[in-house]
Amino acid sequence: MSEMEKDKYLFEEFPPISKQEWEDKIITDLKGADYDRKLIWRTNEGINVRPYYRAEDLEKIDYLNVNPNEFPFIRGVNIKKNQWFIRQDIEVIDYATANNKALELLTKGVDSLGFIIGRDKGCSKEDLTTLLKDIPVADIEINIIAGHGAMDIAKLLNEIEIDQSITGSFAFDPLMCVAKTGKFKNDNPIADAATVINLLKDFPNFKAITIWGDLFENAGSSIVQELGYSLSVANEYMAGLTEAGITAEDAAKAIKFNYATGSNYFMEIAKVRAARLLWAKIVEQYTQDNNAALANIHAVTSDWNKTIYDPYANMLRTQTEAMSSILGGVNSMTVKGFNAVYEKPTDFSNRIARNQQILLKEESHFDKVVDPGAGSYYIESLTDSIAEQAWKLFLEVEDKGGFVAAFKEGSIQASIKDLANKRDLDIANRKENFLGVNQFPNFTESIEAELDAELFERKCCEDYCDCKNEDCDCDAEPLIPYRGAMAIEAMRYKTDVFAKNNKRPLAFMLTIGNLTMRKARAQFACNFFAVAGCSVQDNNGFETIAEGIKAAKEAKADIVVLCSSDDEYSTYAPEVMAQVGDAITVVAGFPKAIMDDLKAKGIEHFVHVKSNLIETLTGFQKELGIE
Repeated sequence: MSEMEKDKYLFEEFPPISKQEWEDKIITDLKGADYDRKLIWRTNEGINVRPYYRAEDLEKIDYLNVNPNEFPFIRGVNIKKNQWFIRQDIEVIDYATANNKALELLTKGVDSLGFIIGRDKGCSKEDLTTLLKDIPVADIEINIIAGHGAMDIAKLLNEIEIDQSITGSFAFDPLMCVAKTGKFKNDNPIADAATVINLLKDFPNFKAITIWGDLFENAGSSIVQELGYSLSVANEYMAGLTEAGITAEDAAKAIKFNYATGSNYFMEIAKVRAARLLWAKIVEQYTQDNNAALANIHAVTSDWNKTIYDPYANMLRTQTEAMSSILGGVNSMTVKGFNAVYEKPTDFSNRIARNQQILLKEESHFDKVVDPGAGSYYIESLTDSIAEQAWKLFLEVEDKGGFVAAFKEGSIQASIKDLANKRDLDIANRKENFLGVNQFPNFTESIEAELDAELFERKCCEDYCDCKNEDCDCDAEPLIPYRGAMAIEAMRYKTDVFAKNNKRPLAFMLTIGNLTMRKARAQFACNFFAVAGCSVQDNNGFETIAEGIKAAKEAKADIVVLCSSDDEYSTYAPEVMAQVGDAITVVAGFPKAIMDDLKAKGIEHFVHVKSNLIETLTGFQKELGIE
């Protein structure tokens, strides 16, 4: 029997199963539970993710048969390999020192350099020559982050001796200045963008404009918002630049996208693919030159989901983020150091960040397969859904007159704030998890160093632009990046600071009665109170309340958490309340049937899965004198 005949026989052993048969089986197994509540995941992007996908789910998608390097470039441009640049940025304090650092990085696996040149730092012809000395610019990527200084440096590129095939970009996005600072830093951003493009006419591989899409994500946006608003900025450049006399082809080829990559693994893969699709559709309206319609995408690991507590977990986050962006097919990738959100990255953290990408390329062979998500029922469906929702948002912005008009009106900020506030609430309620912060904190971890209060503050317009709201001269309220873990970490750090000169609060688990319930509730309560930096003491179980109270007093407990079953709380809880003394009595769980009766007996505190971490734990801190 031939191999083909064997395969045919094998598949005949498994008759095809219809979608209805799958649904009927699922409904039977749910035993009356609500299908939508149990199995449908409603994402922040407004997408309902189903529990499974089948081939028929892809029938309505009309671009699945394209190959890499074919319009609309959903599969990217690489035909044989998944090629991307490994980028690391260098802050330029001294040009010679920055050059030496760049040459060192090129020997350690980096092939894309970002030079951060401060706003107040001048750059002369000699400075730029020194910065780029001996760097093989034809073989790597050079990125200049210099704000409005990009115009001067673009002029200098024409004055120094340099290979005109240099590949790279300026982080120049004058339209987005209003989103970042609340003010336009220049009177005519389109004219300035056109100037830089014209200055780079002899450098076809150097991008003049980089859309700061990562600003949206780091302000708490969804993937759809990051895409939709970034595309609206890019379209405003296309419209303005073509009106200013730049050809549509040159305008499109001058634009690059910076996106932040979060930890929503499959969604981030789909985001990159959807971004290429939508950008191709936009460029198609300006020119029929397909080569101009290929998006150039740089990804950088998100700051929004990084933590100060349990910081090594940030390595896990950045690793999955790098994986998803690379599998999606980005052109270049920056992995930030695990400590980048709270201190200047060290040689160690930068080395780890570089090696994370090198391992993906050299050992995991992520460079060997082009668009591995192609044909996946799930990823293709996600790509289509993200593209559909982002396109709707893009059209809404266009109806308001474009990005700048919508931003000045405040609708973009309001939309992002609404979602960010929802995400903040989800973090406080542990619907969105941060390992080591709102879930499974390290019980023994504390921060001894004196940290800047700004690490835990979400700035407002007043703080950001140094003006008062009542006489603010901003053009619009800026988008303020922040970290999702910030509020909980601020609460925990307050306890750490208190504990430097005082006894650290101890939450004592008084476990009694039903073995299963007391163990489960004690484990939950230990994690709950450790979130606020309290010491926690679990126990195997006590025979009587008196025995448990005696042990709690010997341990000098500040909080006594009763851990038992709902049925037993009606007896045990009043006993604890009567004997606990000055310690705070807490019931672990939500004994709904007897809640009112327990409250009538003076029991005020209950911790359970629906408790808001911040509200509840801040309340305990106030009772304990931690202000």
